[in-house]
Amino acid sequence: MENVALLTFLLFLVSILALLSERVKMPLPILQVLVGLGISLIPNLPNIVLTPDIVFVIFLPPLLYSAAWYTSWHDFRANLRPISLAAFGLVFFTTTAVAVCAKYFIPGLSWAECFLLGAIVSPPDAVAANAVLKGMSIHPRVITLLEGESLLNDASGLIAYKYALAALTTGSFILWEASLQFVWVVVAGTAIGLSVAYLVHWLHKNLIRNATIDATFTLLTPYMAYLLAESVHVSGVLAVVSAGLYLTYRSDELFDHDSRIKAYALWDTIIFMLNGLVFILIGFQLSHILNNLWAYRWSSLLFYGTLISIATIVARFVWVYPAALIPRWLSKTIRERETFDIRLVFVFSWTGMRGVVSVAAALALPLTVNNGVPYENRSLLIFITFFVVLVTLVLQGSTLPMIIEWLRLPPYSELIEEYETRQKVLNASVAYIEENLAGIEDEALSRLKLKYEMKYKKLNKTDLPSNYFEELGEEDEEAEAVTDLFNRFTYLQLELIREERKTLRLMRKKGIVSDEIVRKIVYELDLEEASLRVDLD
Repeated sequence: MENVALLTFLLFLVSILALLSERVKMPLPILQVLVGLGISLIPNLPNIVLTPDIVFVIFLPPLLYSAAWYTSWHDFRANLRPISLAAFGLVFFTTTAVAVCAKYFIPGLSWAECFLLGAIVSPPDAVAANAVLKGMSIHPRVITLLEGESLLNDASGLIAYKYALAALTTGSFILWEASLQFVWVVVAGTAIGLSVAYLVHWLHKNLIRNATIDATFTLLTPYMAYLLAESVHVSGVLAVVSAGLYLTYRSDELFDHDSRIKAYALWDTIIFMLNGLVFILIGFQLSHILNNLWAYRWSSLLFYGTLISIATIVARFVWVYPAALIPRWLSKTIRERETFDIRLVFVFSWTGMRGVVSVAAALALPLTVNNGVPYENRSLLIFITFFVVLVTLVLQGSTLPMIIEWLRLPPYSELIEEYETRQKVLNASVAYIEENLAGIEDEALSRLKLKYEMKYKKLNKTDLPSNYFEELGEEDEEAEAVTDLFNRFTYLQLELIREERKTLRLMRKKGIVSDEIVRKIVYELDLEEASLRVDLD
């Protein structure tokens, strides 16, 4: 009961911190981790341990699925080479670099333990990267690379972790067997994810006709893919990611407007709560971790943590720059096709925050090895992992805006792309009206044309760069007059909607209408108001 009360308090705290982060201009996950650290130091609080089952089964599937859902499949495929180099090559390179560093500077660790530590801290966190970068006007290709890397590197990191752990517990490791197993885990995990996605796609398209069930199935899909893949010992992470990428590419043909509204509202709320909880709980692990470190000197612990943090950060730079430059030197096609800015390479190199997967992998370390012998270095590896997560998340995440400003990167805006897209949609709609609807009543036809004319005039008032448009002269005044008329008409409709709601409230208070009918009508009014307010934006 105490844990339930504490969990309820933490959910409330998640919402309060979201409001506070906007005031203090600090990335939300960093603020949540720091607050979690502070709470963990309060005496006599119930101890909520972030167990691997909680992370890998409850938190990870929906968070990865959400990240995959909002990733552009076209951009992902177009950047598959650099994404693969980062998601697989960089993870294995970091694992090796950390292992070598740990072997020569941390006494008492075997090579298996050093590689195990490297595998734990090697994958940057998808949740942390998305949360820290949210709202920053960075070039979209950098965002695509970071999102693509973070979707796949959990799989490669966890696979490396699995083999290093097997070497530790059994004392043996055969490279060719591990390589074949790696290929099987990747291919089979991806195949299972695509199979689940195809089944869900068929259900959405052919059987489900209810928006609530549609939204529910979107929530169940990542768990189905993950649990099925893990049950046959292949990559659940890749199963979730492949399912998400497959379905997001086909989402427009699956859902009607009602299903989309409910699904996106459901997911926005769930992801907000899960993100907040997972970062607070990362900070909350401090007291639990410190309880098992009495045998170590603090100076040694800080040295080990700082050393591995530096190795983790530096390894990313050492890999990323050659991986970005060498293909350009070797291929003229790449030079002609891909835009390049060395400053963006630095930003990508610096954006390597570790997070919940690393913490969960460390906490999943066994208590015993080799026929029941207690694993003496378990607490040390957990502490080092926790230290690396804090350093990369707080240091790199908090300094990223300053680095972007220091590099004088031009702010990227999607306004032009959005403007041109909207213009094409409007032109196609007007062409359809003229070609196919000429036979309807004159009054209806004139109203339709007026609606799209007002949208077009309003679109031309978009705040784009001054040199984008030619001088419009008197058309500016005409557009402004039409827009003002359109806005006045819209405000009148919003006022009438408020009156309709007021009437419904009075009827419900008097008991002359059922709540079910009121909810239905209010929902319709909400949709209508949402559409009108989009026109006013």
